[in-house]
Amino acid sequence: MAKPEHEFFPVEKVEYTICPGDDPKIKERILAKDPDTGVATRILRYEPGADSTPNGVQIHDFWEEVYILEGSFTDLTLGETFTAGMYACRPPGMPHGPWRSEEGVTTFEVRYRV
Repeated sequence: MAKPEHEFFPVEKVEYTICPGDDPKIKERILAKDPDTGVATRILRYEPGADSTPNGVQIHDFWEEVYILEGSFTDLTLGETFTAGMYACRPPGMPHGPWRSEEGVTTFEVRYRV
């Protein structure tokens, strides 16, 4: 199965839930998800002070595209801070993170398999 079909709808109708890792400062709003593969389109939100260090470096077996809508966060491995208006396209196997956000950050992410 693929992600479900959706016509335009207000995303505010989709509640934020705590991401895997159980940090209450890191939440996601799943807009569409393929139940078979788990890949999703989501809005990810780090509240100010959120830190994903306990989750370690992330490596996925899917493509991930990320656009920062507002705020900023720092990739602690790279020692680089990324800000609103920046974009990343990560192929499967590309390491990234962990992340920390002092001011908070909101991203739009699309994940998929080829």
